[in-house]
Amino acid sequence: MNALRLLLATLLISSAHAATKPNIVFILADDLGYTDVACLGSKYYETPNIDKLAAQGMKLTNHHHHQNCQPTRAALMSGQYAPRTGIYTVGGIDRFDWSTRPLKPVENVTSLPLEKVIIAKALKGSGYATGMFGKWHLGQKAEFHPGKRGFDEAIESSGVHFNFKTDPPVAVPKGQYLADFLTDKAVDFIQRHKAEPFFLYLPHFGVHSPHQAKPELIAKFKDKPGVGGHNNPTYAAMIASVDESVGRVMAELEKQGIADNTVVIFASDNGGVGGYERDGIKGGDITDNAPLRSGKGSLYEGGTRVPFIVRWPGVTTAGSSTDIPTIHVDLYPTLLEITGTTAPENQPLDGESLAPLLRDAKATLKRDAIYQHFPGYLGAGENTWRTTPVGLIQSGSWKLMEFFEDKHLELYNLADDIGETKNLATVQPDKAKELHAKMLVWRQSVGAKMPTPNTPTAAPKKKGKGKGKKKKADL
Repeated sequence: MNALRLLLATLLISSAHAATKPNIVFILADDLGYTDVACLGSKYYETPNIDKLAAQGMKLTNHHHHQNCQPTRAALMSGQYAPRTGIYTVGGIDRFDWSTRPLKPVENVTSLPLEKVIIAKALKGSGYATGMFGKWHLGQKAEFHPGKRGFDEAIESSGVHFNFKTDPPVAVPKGQYLADFLTDKAVDFIQRHKAEPFFLYLPHFGVHSPHQAKPELIAKFKDKPGVGGHNNPTYAAMIASVDESVGRVMAELEKQGIADNTVVIFASDNGGVGGYERDGIKGGDITDNAPLRSGKGSLYEGGTRVPFIVRWPGVTTAGSSTDIPTIHVDLYPTLLEITGTTAPENQPLDGESLAPLLRDAKATLKRDAIYQHFPGYLGAGENTWRTTPVGLIQSGSWKLMEFFEDKHLELYNLADDIGETKNLATVQPDKAKELHAKMLVWRQSVGAKMPTPNTPTAAPKKKGKGKGKKKKADL
């Protein structure tokens, strides 16, 4: 009898503990620019549900991801900077023809190494049901599939927005739009796991090219006047579909009575596809990240600063914001702290928990800088480049970039010059020297590999898609 009472007491305690653990919903848009949402500046795109999320939570207005899709996802899932995973970009180094450039890029890893414990696996070990529906981009085959990495349920789909396929194959209603399909799966997951703590990862393929949208939403924007480089009805309709998804997820949490015990995070994986023409880059603008410089593929702010909104009921102050510099590797330790989950052994986490900021917008973080390292090339059109090999450090409002081809430095004070128009490296040489020294120490600490001189034997034997020409599947 005593043993039975003990077992019942243990189950009750376990149940009560589970009830207090917050659910986590992480919605990730693809290629959505920093100012592509109304609450961060757009006067053309309409994002009422994302705006509502921001009004109920906190905007992190100085948050950064990698310059393109794959490395951001690796950093978010592993909690590690790119030099630790080897994932710096999308695809192999011969995706763009660097044969005429001074440096040979560092070889790129295309699937997240299996020894990395992704955040889903860590949360699963803490009693969370885990589900992912959308774009994975960290390895599809066999053991690299998200369903083998810690997600109880995982349906991957990306590449097109209509007539899409899924992995594993599941039935898809004829003519359904991908964002709607993925949201259906997310809503169903919430319904089935409402009585237990869950982690829902919803990485949309929208608003990535090909630019395809529902006709009724395109019609809504067809006659609307454009504002400040935001003027494409199809792109606006794609944003509207992602926004609808946010609204549907939020409505389902309310319907199930669990909204107040759910942390909802919304972000984009990198900057928007736009802002190139001002820098003389033939990048095929679909939007504009102004006042930020450049766009996806660049390590200027337009390529790496992204929307990042967190709603944590009872913790984050509604309508608050912080401009403390934050970055992709912070998500992992943040979720560990929020959920009371133990960090994995033998896996250094490079970020810092953002929980103090979420609790108090006036708080600060312990670290003094964030970093990026990109030892490769990302081409555009007509022999122009979205970036050449570069590294950066941001400390407060100061941002230093070192371009590896000629070692030249660029220093910007983002508080005064968010558009990165005035290089202060020669005006503030002591600040440039101080930040560069810190960046060198960081590179050594994470084992960052550097590109090597391009020699006749190093250059690719077969040319890629042309000198700097973009690959349409993933600019």
